[in-house]
Amino acid sequence: MTWTFTRDLTAYLTTAGPAVAAQPVVNTLLLTVADALERRGPGTFGDGSPRFGWWTGPDGSVAGGLVCTPPYPLVLGALPEQAVRELGAALDSEPLLAGLSGFNARRADAELLAAAWGRPAKVEEELRLHRLEELLPPDPAPAGRARPAVEADLPLLLDWLTAYTTELGEPAPPTEAALRDRMGYQGIRLWEDAGVPVSLASFSPVLGGAARVGPVYTPPELRGRGYAAGVTHAATVAAQALGAAEVLLFTDLANPTSNGIYGRLGYRPVEDRVILASAG
Repeated sequence: MTWTFTRDLTAYLTTAGPAVAAQPVVNTLLLTVADALERRGPGTFGDGSPRFGWWTGPDGSVAGGLVCTPPYPLVLGALPEQAVRELGAALDSEPLLAGLSGFNARRADAELLAAAWGRPAKVEEELRLHRLEELLPPDPAPAGRARPAVEADLPLLLDWLTAYTTELGEPAPPTEAALRDRMGYQGIRLWEDAGVPVSLASFSPVLGGAARVGPVYTPPELRGRGYAAGVTHAATVAAQALGAAEVLLFTDLANPTSNGIYGRLGYRPVEDRVILASAG
């Protein structure tokens, strides 16, 4: 039983890729992060060098992995408890784990890692992963309609998603390259009311038969009118049309409004995740 750590994306995809892809719902973050790095290069998420790891079980088979793209926290996929405990033991000895800003992991796994980290940690965000059970129309239906975002929308997308990342306290807004990448497969939907954009929803590429909706953003002055429900419904339909058998999304447990919206559209909870950061 052992962890292997590397900066080699190809080695990670070759060795851990099949095990990660075998559980596309709970490993959605690992799949989308690795896919973006493979297609857009190591600087996709920032200037820090990406790091990867995988756990080899007692039978010699790979049971899961992790990805870290500084300045973002280490993302841990679905793993046996023993693998998480061994990862905790490696935090002080493995050079590639030095300087971690925190962890994004299933709740129980995050608690184990926090105990092993050896420094004060704080919960930055509690997330709930949802999967679509049966898509339901927004009720009541909002005014307006959805359309794919196009190149001319890029300034608006950058403004809105910069506001979104600021509101959530995320390290950096999406780049023009990332937005063009999503528009390339029509992965961003805008909701228009009277011909004016009022809300947006994006979704990831279909990987392992699954796509994940997010981010979803409505400017504060336009909230409470059902636009987010309308555009999320449209993005879900678009992801299904591209072949997604599973459509997923994350919600912030501190935001009961968004949790209610997605529940009414037919999304059901799968598991909770916690983002932990150093408190020192």
